[in-house]
Amino acid sequence: MTEVETLDAPQAAPELDEYPIVVEGLRNAFGDHVIHDNLSLKVRKGEILGVVGGSGTGKSVLMRSIIGLQQPDAGEITVLGHHIGASTDDEGRDMRSRWGVLFQGGALFSTLTVGENVEVPLKQFYPEIEDTLREEIARFKVRLAGLAEEAAYKYPSELSGGMKKRAGLARALALDPELLFLDEPTAGLDPIGAAAFDRLTRSLADNLGLTVFLITHDLDTLHAICDRVAVLADKQVIAVGTIPELLALDHPWIQEYFNGPRGRAALCAKDEFSMKNDAPVAQDGSAPREPFTNTQESGA
Repeated sequence: MTEVETLDAPQAAPELDEYPIVVEGLRNAFGDHVIHDNLSLKVRKGEILGVVGGSGTGKSVLMRSIIGLQQPDAGEITVLGHHIGASTDDEGRDMRSRWGVLFQGGALFSTLTVGENVEVPLKQFYPEIEDTLREEIARFKVRLAGLAEEAAYKYPSELSGGMKKRAGLARALALDPELLFLDEPTAGLDPIGAAAFDRLTRSLADNLGLTVFLITHDLDTLHAICDRVAVLADKQVIAVGTIPELLALDHPWIQEYFNGPRGRAALCAKDEFSMKNDAPVAQDGSAPREPFTNTQESGA
């Protein structure tokens, strides 16, 4: 915890909305296997926070705890001023309408079209919306996620891997959320597709004022778009800070992760990423849309 305190110094009486996500003393265990023990984390408003850690450190479990899908054994989680697990039904419903989640692989309903997938949260939280308006909103969210509008009428089986990710992102954006949770959004994508998704994420965060909780193993993503990085190890968040701040620490996992061959390559790639200001963008300022195709693209 000393590293966390050093990198994220406490401030006098921070405003409630300065940290829309606050985790304190979290403990998660499956039987005798302890995943988290006295884990604490604060996510700043408007930042893209990258969350990294070795396999089995509980990155997805932490996210699921924050959004109420995993009941922790101990600790307190406050999201947007509400205590997770201690809210009334109405408060819980309000909170769920203020965040969007992109699970690994997109987690789309296979029997629904992309547009119908995007409509699911709209039907759940705003059942009074007329069908024509709901369909129009869904098509807009599909375009916002960088897909051609025609993709709204296709089924997940007709989409490439990258298009499925963007379709899942469109659904996550359906309710105009304040918080966006992304679980390994670039996993399985080729380098071009991953870089395009990174640009889209950064653009959406900046233009929509999102706070993004981003789980990833992708060093390029961390260097390119994350404002800070939280490191999970030893059942806790052992450090939170910018990559230069993390590199100043002597924890062996941090040094191996960021200073290894792939970490150094990602640092070099960061400069190339920042120089691509002349890359084509969609009208909404996002990354270029993927060309619509019925064929599966390798890693796209």
